[in-house]
Amino acid sequence: MLFIVAALLLLGVLMGTVAHAPLPLSAVAGAVIAVWLGVFALRERHARRRGPSAD
Repeated sequence: MLFIVAALLLLGVLMGTVAHAPLPLSAVAGAVIAVWLGVFALRERHARRRGPSAD
């Protein structure tokens, strides 16, 4: 998953609108997205261990 984040950030730096932003800003945005995806993955793993919810 982190490979995908790194690939998308690199693609954005090379071809996207993030190329117009400073590199430190792009790095911070990439780190925020990586942390967000990590938290999501941990929550999903925890939910899968507990079993189906009653929603």
